[in-house]
Amino acid sequence: MNKLKNILQKNREALNTRTAKVGGYSFVMAVFVLVVLILVNVAVSALPTKWTQFDISAAQLYSVTSSTKAVAQNLSDDVTIYWITQEGEKDSVIEKLLNVYAGLSDHITVEKKNPDIYPTFAANYTDDTVENNSLVVECGDRYRYIAYSDIYETDYSDYYTTGSVSSSFDGEGQITTAIDYVISEDLPVVYTLTGHGEADLSDSLTDVLESSNYETEEFSLLTDNEVPEDADAVLIYAPSSDLSDEEVTLLEEYLDNGGKLFVISGPQEDDEMTNLHALLEYYGVTAEEGIVIEGNSNNYAFGYPYVLLPELGDSDITSELSDNNSYVIVPIAQGLTIGDTSDDVTVTSLLTTTSDSFSKIAGYDLDTYEEEDGDIDGAFSVALTVEDSSTGAMMVWISSDEIMEDTYVSYSSGANTDFVMNAISWMIGETDSISIRSKSLSYSYLTISTTQANVIKVITIVLIPLLYLGYGLEDVLRRRRKS
Repeated sequence: MNKLKNILQKNREALNTRTAKVGGYSFVMAVFVLVVLILVNVAVSALPTKWTQFDISAAQLYSVTSSTKAVAQNLSDDVTIYWITQEGEKDSVIEKLLNVYAGLSDHITVEKKNPDIYPTFAANYTDDTVENNSLVVECGDRYRYIAYSDIYETDYSDYYTTGSVSSSFDGEGQITTAIDYVISEDLPVVYTLTGHGEADLSDSLTDVLESSNYETEEFSLLTDNEVPEDADAVLIYAPSSDLSDEEVTLLEEYLDNGGKLFVISGPQEDDEMTNLHALLEYYGVTAEEGIVIEGNSNNYAFGYPYVLLPELGDSDITSELSDNNSYVIVPIAQGLTIGDTSDDVTVTSLLTTTSDSFSKIAGYDLDTYEEEDGDIDGAFSVALTVEDSSTGAMMVWISSDEIMEDTYVSYSSGANTDFVMNAISWMIGETDSISIRSKSLSYSYLTISTTQANVIKVITIVLIPLLYLGYGLEDVLRRRRKS
């Protein structure tokens, strides 16, 4: 018994020591801090994702642009994004991006639909075989299905020439334009003229028109007596033969009534576009004969003087490109000369070659890039706008058939696409149209002029090795002097 009392007494004395009191205090504080951390963690988890999720990915895969934020903030109808995904097969990037959308507006709801539980759900929206992590955006009776393969894009266009394959993530572009589509009752319609050997719209142009919610329809003035009434604009895309006198008359009447005309037409190998160019002459612009050759190496690319890097004009169409120091690549272009116009007509050059440029009269038969007798001195416009305040007519003219070819769109890192879509939006008046560039998962091309390429070569091949050689010689001589 006495032994037990002694043990208890020693324990009481030990608990009353300074060390015991400090230890007890530390234990209580540790418990308190742990409780606080748990409460903070619970509180933070209840906060919206936009306050707790930070995008540190190199390509900013689940960050959204101001265009997306504007669409979300202006929503008045409820939009549901159905995420078709199996458990354990979720795409983490899509998940984080959808969390961002859900946090942008109370009108946006994200719902998961497991195809194992709802096997017939996707059949209500598409007849295609539905890939895991595909999406459906719905508002009322309108909906758009977004395939997983459209979110992650793979471009094989350069595979056979360079052996490279580029991939990109278009999640934001697909979702935002789908939202804009399902909440819109009327979409702008662009009619493309046929009957003159026009080229098929390039994949790049087709994709960006669709993703920007422009509807496209074909028509022919050979069978119709007028431009369709519901046309927001008429597009003439790379014709290979000229228009008839009657067609030009109908297009002039269309412009006189406030029409909007977008022309992409470059130099021809055989047929002259006399009647088509009459539409330009109607507003004091002349299409010069031949192919433009740029004499200033700062303003052409890849060592080819006919692959132009023209200077950007002062316009709402080009302002964003200028701010981003982007290059628009214009291959095989025809020179346009702006002459005298009436007081009601304003012609603005969007893309201009330098005064060192000239137009080779030989055209496709040229055998030298040097200027010869008979060639026409520049500078030239290779893209311009026309505005007629008396009629409300607007026209955009780009004098290169290949500006929207997939290869040059890729080489320009999307600047060609942005330029064309900015021009269409400006002309139609859809200044808030949605055009969100996909985010590269591989790399972007660095577009530089031939002069810049030569300077880089001199620096890397000559100057830097010489500097290292000089440093080595100086070090050897210094050591010898010391010895």
